[in-house]
Amino acid sequence: MSDAVAVQFIHDFGFGCLVSDDLVGSHLPFIFNEDSNTLLTHLAKANPHHKILDAKEVLIIFSGPHAYISPSWYEKGPAVPTWNYAAVHVKGRVKLLDGQETMSVVTQTVEKYEADLFNQVDIYNHEFNARLSRAIIGVEIEILSIEGKLKLGQHRSVNDQQGVFDGLYSKDHESQMLAQYMKKINVGIGCIEAS
Repeated sequence: MSDAVAVQFIHDFGFGCLVSDDLVGSHLPFIFNEDSNTLLTHLAKANPHHKILDAKEVLIIFSGPHAYISPSWYEKGPAVPTWNYAAVHVKGRVKLLDGQETMSVVTQTVEKYEADLFNQVDIYNHEFNARLSRAIIGVEIEILSIEGKLKLGQHRSVNDQQGVFDGLYSKDHESQMLAQYMKKINVGIGCIEAS
């Protein structure tokens, strides 16, 4: 996976699992700040994980669409069942943020996922934000490395890729999401032209 594909993957699939060196994990939404090469997120102060994170190195795992791949979708057998997926692993160093910085992270998260919420002051307002800031803590992660993996059958023949792509579209929603992602990045789709 190229760096550009990995960066876009984090933007597209920003909900990840932050794992600390003591094997504690927290599932969190992340914002990728490309200017500072950092990931931003926040945790509830009720989550004890934040107490062991400051200045520590962590792993963040981002998972995208994934699905079972039937060997019956290949042109010829024998073959084994497998699982296709896309994922990115980020290693980084944590810095805990102060209240104002934490609210900036919350603002950026709302901007990304529901910018119209800023116009709904009966739901999201300064008074509520002041209370919120006492209950959460922001996290900035300096990115040390990014590794991505695309296991999408791209090594198989064009006919096998086409069979897998068609098979995914004939299955459940998760399988269709994987096919859509494959088409978006134009990997493992055989002779289908990406739009």
